[in-house]
Amino acid sequence: MKNVIFAAIVFAALFEGAAAAPAWRGYAGDEQHNAQAPASPQSLANFHWTTQIDLFPQLSGDELLIHYASPMITAANTVIVPVKTGAAGGFEMDALSGATGALLWQSKTDYVLPPHAWVPSFPAHLSAQNNLFYAGAGGTVLERKTPDGASGKMRRLTFFGNANYVANKAVYKANVMIDTPITADNSGNIFFGFVVTGSTPVNLQSGIARIAADGTGTWISAAGAASDSSITQVAMNCAPTVSRDQTTIYIAVSNGTNGYLVGLDATTLQPKYRAALVDPSSGDAAMIDDASSAAPTIGPDGDVYYGVLENPFPKHDDRGWLLHFDETLTMVKTPGSFGWDLTASIVPRNAVPSYKGHSPYLLMTKDNNYLGIGPHGNGHNRIAVVDPDVPHKDLYSSVMVMKDIETILGPTQFPGAPAGAVYEWCINSAVVDAASHSIIANSEDGHVYHWDLGTNALTQSLLLNAPRPEAYTPSIIGPDGTVYVINNSTLYAIGN
Repeated sequence: MKNVIFAAIVFAALFEGAAAAPAWRGYAGDEQHNAQAPASPQSLANFHWTTQIDLFPQLSGDELLIHYASPMITAANTVIVPVKTGAAGGFEMDALSGATGALLWQSKTDYVLPPHAWVPSFPAHLSAQNNLFYAGAGGTVLERKTPDGASGKMRRLTFFGNANYVANKAVYKANVMIDTPITADNSGNIFFGFVVTGSTPVNLQSGIARIAADGTGTWISAAGAASDSSITQVAMNCAPTVSRDQTTIYIAVSNGTNGYLVGLDATTLQPKYRAALVDPSSGDAAMIDDASSAAPTIGPDGDVYYGVLENPFPKHDDRGWLLHFDETLTMVKTPGSFGWDLTASIVPRNAVPSYKGHSPYLLMTKDNNYLGIGPHGNGHNRIAVVDPDVPHKDLYSSVMVMKDIETILGPTQFPGAPAGAVYEWCINSAVVDAASHSIIANSEDGHVYHWDLGTNALTQSLLLNAPRPEAYTPSIIGPDGTVYVINNSTLYAIGN
């Protein structure tokens, strides 16, 4: 009996020290960017609560050109959201009760934005161990333990050595900035892209960094990652993606216009794979735009998907392409007909009851066709579920592209536009719930919509705010089914 009691005490102590994996870790949900819901969505009936995530939103004309970062949600239903506190920058982390929206804690960061046109998303991520990582100044990362508590142990992590940072803080703060979301693998090692704008004592060059769970860091330049000296940067906003076996990191690098998708060793960051990003219609180098928030998605079979802009532009109506590779990036597969500012979501085949094909999974993408841009720009803006393995003729080119399984047109006519021209779908990563055959998508018409894949209908909607042209943002479902969307610089928590 004594041994049984002792074993029970040990087990309880171990269980208490182990944190449950977060419900939503960061951009697109997990380290493969599959955007799978942890629970079925509640009805889009009421606002549970709202909170401003930009205290000084800056408009360009009537457009809000900022990619707001994805909220993160712990297993205990704490919602952690980056908040922009100044007109040109300044950020804090707010932790809120998912149930009530009450502020649990708040922490400022000294992070400085990199040079940009559209404001990039703030870099932050919850690891599988429930540790919060978010960007600090000079390319550093702040780590907070126990994000569900009112207080937590903090430390600053530096991929190029803490002693180097401490000895030359002003230099690093002026010249080194994280410029992608942070991603963690399942062991708690984190990865991110960074930009270097001036000289540093350790001769940093813009590239990709890894900080291990024990705090040790390493990095590789973007040029080194691509084995191409003309490459100068990581694609801004391109969240690193981790292969399912945790051995490879995928990220896009460029010369500011064109570039590669690369696969790096997840431990050493040494190059493993490389694919030139090519327009499937013209054969020219595709465009990689820092105003995009596209990131690679890893399918259940290991295939890699990444969105680019067409070249020449706008021959494909500003739709871009969703490029498709095998896991070694050596086999180019059927592309998707839309890729601009998009991270594809995985749609389990059972999420679409009518699907009778043979692909093990499907993809959810935007299918906007922007009014007045390119030869076919008619404003018929849709969202789509496509089959990545079955080609059919593209409506806008001679290319064979992923077959549409279901599509749905935005419901709100754009004022003064020709009939059928509707507001854009305003998402870069949409949450999918296979159990309820659901996708949640928000629109520039100011509404959030529930897309029922069983009936291919928008079965629910809720008005958030007046229409607002803006950069694309993600949709999320929390562990209790609360729906979260960002529109007009506000985070909305929605449900029954």
